[in-house]
Amino acid sequence: MKITKLETFLVKPRWLFLKIHTDEGLIGLGEPILEGRAKTCAQAVAELEPYLVGKDPTRVVHHWQAMYRHAFYRGGPILTSALSGVEQALWDLAGKALGVPVYKLLGGPTRDRIRLYKGGGDPATIKDWIAKGFTCFKTGPYKERPSRIIENKAFIDTAADHFARLREVAGPEIDLAIDFHGAISPQTAKVLIKELEPYQPFFVEEPVQCQNVDVLAEIARGTHLPIATGERVFTKWGFREILEKQAASILQPDLCHAGGIFEVRLIAGMAEAYYGGIAPHNPLGPISLAACLQLDASIPNFVAQEHTTLGEGYLKKPFVFRDGFVELPTEPGLGIELDDDAMEDKIDHDWRNGESYLADDGSVVDW
Repeated sequence: MKITKLETFLVKPRWLFLKIHTDEGLIGLGEPILEGRAKTCAQAVAELEPYLVGKDPTRVVHHWQAMYRHAFYRGGPILTSALSGVEQALWDLAGKALGVPVYKLLGGPTRDRIRLYKGGGDPATIKDWIAKGFTCFKTGPYKERPSRIIENKAFIDTAADHFARLREVAGPEIDLAIDFHGAISPQTAKVLIKELEPYQPFFVEEPVQCQNVDVLAEIARGTHLPIATGERVFTKWGFREILEKQAASILQPDLCHAGGIFEVRLIAGMAEAYYGGIAPHNPLGPISLAACLQLDASIPNFVAQEHTTLGEGYLKKPFVFRDGFVELPTEPGLGIELDDDAMEDKIDHDWRNGESYLADDGSVVDW
């Protein structure tokens, strides 16, 4: 089997899908996207095509090494996101060629079903999703305006009180995580975390910018709550410092950004050596979710899986959610097939990241 061409296409609301075609008619699917940089990622994929065409797609790790290391300038969000989507599609082809799910190529399943978690920012939404079977959620800190470097007591009280209301609605059995998005300063993050501790968040995600590893480690040492990070960290080399400095006990690599399925499998093994858990980041589409589920099935230190869609309107057979979990995929490769007819009205987009400014003086702030 030889690769014949790579095809990318923009898909609403903000995704980029990839098809790798072969001379045997098999097609591999991947999601090589960085949010807000879809067209840039598409070009980065096109620049990998000359290397891949004519080659055997099942030599996945070899191709990853070549595509990563033959570039003098390596890594970064764009190049690694493009590489991640290509790698997913290569695994999809390898599994289809052998007639087995990808997780069977990674040592077989370590679990029978995969726990999902949902975003929920208000009590009514939490109630609604609990009624539908979800037992795990993630929210952001409630704020009436962007956070300043040093926040006042009103800001802290408002955020803590809102989380307390969510905890009251959810009860003690439901897991509620909170994501600061790296948009809270170190000066404010420590104070806010202390006020959240009585309500026991499942984890605190990106309490500060993930590049600020020493401060992440300081925060982790100063609270009994699990600290999580990883959506903006790339490859095993990026996660090494976080683990060595014990800056987080929950890692959240994104399979569309961090290097793909096998790279995150290696990251999970590194985390296991530090007794860390893996909760893959995934605010993206159904191909991304399919790749995550293959990884989740194959690792012993899986925590919970983020998702936005089960594939309705995109997949011929969307994933079936029941009682907090989805069943293990059993079809070959990534276990999915795109529904091209249903996707006709979803092709093309021009999604851009939002812009946030502080109302007081018009300065740029993190969202």
